Formats: sequence, C-alpha cells, structure tokens
Amino acid sequence: MSSLDKYQNDLIEHSMAVGALKFGSFTLKSGRLSPYFFNAGLLADGPVLDTLCTAYAKTIADSLKAGLPQFDILFGPAYKGIPFAACTALLLHRDHGIDVGYAYDRKEAKDHGEGGVMVGAPVKGKRVLVLDDVATAGTAIRGAIDVVKREGGNVVGAVLLLDREEVGREGKSMIEEVEGILSGKGSVPTILKMRHLMTWLEQHGRTEELKSMQEYWEQYGVKDSS
Repeated sequence: MSSLDKYQNDLIEHSMAVGALKFGSFTLKSGRLSPYFFNAGLLADGPVLDTLCTAYAKTIADSLKAGLPQFDILFGPAYKGIPFAACTALLLHRDHGIDVGYAYDRKEAKDHGEGGVMVGAPVKGKRVLVLDDVATAGTAIRGAIDVVKREGGNVVGAVLLLDREEVGREGKSMIEEVEGILSGKGSVPTILKMRHLMTWLEQHGRTEELKSMQEYWEQYGVKDSS
C-alpha cells in the first residue's frame, strides 16, 4: 500500500465529511459497478476548498521539481474547474512563489462584450496546465485540451484530483494515454490515486470496504501503474 502525505489524508477526510467521497456501490457512466464514488461538485465550502487547493498547489509545485513542464496559465474547465483553478493559482503564489495566470471556458460562447468561449488570462501562445477533478476514461481532459488548442494555447500537462487507475481506451492507464498526447511521462500528476483510498481504508480498519476496493482493482485496475 502507498503511504499518505498529510495533505492527501486531509483531503480524503474532508471529502468524506462533506459527502463528496463515498464508499458503497455506484454505477458509473461506463456501466461499471464501483465500490466508491467521488463528486467534486460537493467540495463547496471554505475549509474544504482550502484543503483541496492546498493539495493541488503542493502537487503542482512538487511535480515542477520532478519534471512537469513549466507553464504560464492554469486552465479550469467549466464549471467545477473554475473555483479550483482560481484558488490554486492564488495558493501557488502565496505558498510556493509560483506566479501564473488562470483561465476557464464557458459552456456556450458569448456573442456580446468580449465574446468567445474563454475567460481570464489569454491562452494564445501560452503554455497551459489543465486542472481536472476525477479521471476514469480521460474524456473531460481530452475535451479541455481541445478547447485550449482551439484558442491557440499549448497544453503542456494536466493535474488531477483523483486518478481511478483504471484501464483506458487503449488497454493501458488513462494517465499514460493522456501523457502520450501531451509532454510525455510526468506531465499528468495526481493528488490522489485509488491506491491512496485503499491505504486510508486499511489504516482505519475499514475491512469490508477495503475488500470491495481490492476486488474492483483486480478486475479493472492498472496493475503496473506507479
């Protein structure tokens, strides 16, 4: 089992406290029956937003030292990604001395005022890091990458809240698939992985939930993921 850093443990426990992370039985869009579910839309109060974006900022800062490409703008896809990107940009500046802009998209293009689908720092000609929440198949990340590219930005990486560590479209890790269309290995860091949730369950004696997670991992998990 993986060890947990304090910010990871805090995020798991705060997410459970507000009902964003639940263990049980849940049918995913893919049709798979999952023993856990994460709804990042419920991370919607001051304390949990502080915990979440502290974790995003720490993960980004550490990953920049470990090979994540430098970037100019943090992009938060509408709608959940908007407050996450704004708060993370603030904490990168305040806590890590990393100064970047942030931007987000609209679900529908605006035809008056400044117009267009993008709001915030202009991404044209800039290096962009996409911020996403929970990734299973990587559909949302691919969509965000396409949005930024259409606006002339260069997506150099993506940072995730949770990697479910499941086999993707091409029979390998979704992270590996997305890294393949970005800057290569190390360009998609994550705050939490499924194995971190299993570690937390083990540490707290939640044996039944842990057993369900292990069975799901055996069926759908990427076994050689690190």
